[in-house]
Amino acid sequence: MASVISVSELNERAKTVLASESSINDVWVSGEISNLTRHSSGHYYFTLKDQRSEVRCTLFRGARNSLQFEPAESLKVTAFGSVDMYVARGSYQFNVMTMRRSGIGDMYLALEELKKKLRAEGLFDESRKRKLPRYPMTVGVVTSPTGAVIHDIIRVAEKRFPVNIILVPVLVQGEGAAQSISKGIELMNTQNADIMIVGRGGGSAEDLWAFNEESVARAIAASRIPVISAVGHETDFTIADMVADVRAPTPSAAAEMALPDVSSEARNIDGMMMRASRSLAACISLMNSRFVALDSKLSLKRAKEAVISESKNVNELSRRASVSVRSIMNEKNGMFRMADAKLSPRRAKDRIEQLFMELDDASAAADRSVAQMIAGRRKDMISADQRLRAVNPMNVLERGYSFVKGPDGATLVSVHQISPGSDVEITMKDGIANAKIKEVIRK
Repeated sequence: MASVISVSELNERAKTVLASESSINDVWVSGEISNLTRHSSGHYYFTLKDQRSEVRCTLFRGARNSLQFEPAESLKVTAFGSVDMYVARGSYQFNVMTMRRSGIGDMYLALEELKKKLRAEGLFDESRKRKLPRYPMTVGVVTSPTGAVIHDIIRVAEKRFPVNIILVPVLVQGEGAAQSISKGIELMNTQNADIMIVGRGGGSAEDLWAFNEESVARAIAASRIPVISAVGHETDFTIADMVADVRAPTPSAAAEMALPDVSSEARNIDGMMMRASRSLAACISLMNSRFVALDSKLSLKRAKEAVISESKNVNELSRRASVSVRSIMNEKNGMFRMADAKLSPRRAKDRIEQLFMELDDASAAADRSVAQMIAGRRKDMISADQRLRAVNPMNVLERGYSFVKGPDGATLVSVHQISPGSDVEITMKDGIANAKIKEVIRK
């Protein structure tokens, strides 16, 4: 019986085997950099991939310092190094000792071409971008229903300015994500939203790639609702950010851009009240100064009449100012109360659940519609086949009929087409007979 070894011993043996294999040590490997991470220690970790496969790579600080360029996402490189095993995890990796650039990645080239195309069409122009509404009552969010984005936006809204939040759940990465996001933006435009946030949390360049797709860019450009793009972290930048009306560094920052701060607005109102009060006091003081000047110039009777008249004007101005200030306060307070009553976390959750049910109903209705359409098409095909069979001349031959062709190959329909001695061809259900006309009898 073979001896029993531990997992660690197995991995150590595998490491030794890999280290002794010359075909995978001191080799040049060509590929495209992906999932690049720069560690605080100075080491670089990334994936080197081609069209069919990928391998995890390490570039330690000492080797990094010898490079003449900065490694970057989607950069094509040729790396020199050896295969090694990380014993603790039982996974193998390619330790890079040096690298040289061999071109720009295909994804990056496609991205640059799309940028040129959309820029030429004017989709990036600042002139077409709209200002965000100052006091939105409903905010639409197009993102994953399971990610942190929607929860961050609700949290910010509760603190700053409670509003209605409508969620359209979409895929934000992987196959079909771009189409899902585009359809989500179109669906949001059928809702009563004042502003739209489109985005997702951070990730690799591949994770964020759906927001670089042309369909998403065009959906954002066509939106009637102002769009804030909030994709990834502050250092991430996508085509969606370039087309959107406003780009936010993070989803939380997008919510802060979309919503005013209730506390700040209240302070602004207090400031307006104080400025109005100071202006009113200054006006009254000016009027009193004028009364004193007039009193010294006019007779007692005329001065008294003038003072009474001016006092009435001052009282009227004071009354109008007070009414105006109260009107402003009532309008702002009413707006805040309305907004505060619109949304609570519970209502937002109920709304999300309701949207899921609506999506399920819509999906079921679509399935039924497709099934009905298929059944209708099948019925039409059966009917068409029956009609074709009915007019098929070969079916007529089954009932004892035949048709005759003259010497020129044309089907005979009249005795005037032939004469005695003409060669004819008679087609019946099971074959063809050649004959010669003996006699022609015309009616």
